Amino acid sequence: MKYIIEHMEQGFTEWVILEYCQIIRDIGKDNLILTSLPNGTTDQDIPQPLRELGLVWTTKEVNEYVDVSDSKLCLLDPRAEIDLQPTDKESFDYFIFGGILGDHPPRDRTSELKKKLKCETRRLGNLQMTTDTAVRTTKMILEGTPFESIQFIDYPEIRFSKHEATEMPFRYVLNENKEPILPAGMLDLIKKDSDKTLDDFF
Repeated sequence: MKYIIEHMEQGFTEWVILEYCQIIRDIGKDNLILTSLPNGTTDQDIPQPLRELGLVWTTKEVNEYVDVSDSKLCLLDPRAEIDLQPTDKESFDYFIFGGILGDHPPRDRTSELKKKLKCETRRLGNLQMTTDTAVRTTKMILEGTPFESIQFIDYPEIRFSKHEATEMPFRYVLNENKEPILPAGMLDLIKKDSDKTLDDFF
């Protein structure tokens, strides 16, 4: 099963790097393809953590990288009418993510992909997810766990101390300890961003 992220961000933010690294660790480097990087991109433009994990990338857009007419594509779309099901594993070769599911507030940039691909769409519930959560949820469903059986937490509050907390405006999968699954290093980044925000007031 191949997962394609059409990179629709400007460059690689720290947040995006952590998400993409976690996705590679979750599904394996051979199963993730990052498309639509800017023309002229070289290996040296790819952040070192992603290079070290073996990120597969291309400057081609997804409809140029994959033979759309001869492949079974599924675009994960928050506005799709049909929810992703375990049986969809037999129906599709590629699952495509806009690299945009973490937008807050959400923007319908997935419509750009729909126009290009003209493929079937599936939904992962009705709330926004980060891209790594969307890939994780998709993998769990395709491995046999129905969406309604996955344990989620919506808009979790990440607390750093008695007086310091940040609410995350997304839906996350819970781990066995009932904690939201975040990319490795994300808590430190959230804390750092929170400290920066507080500094703006002084």
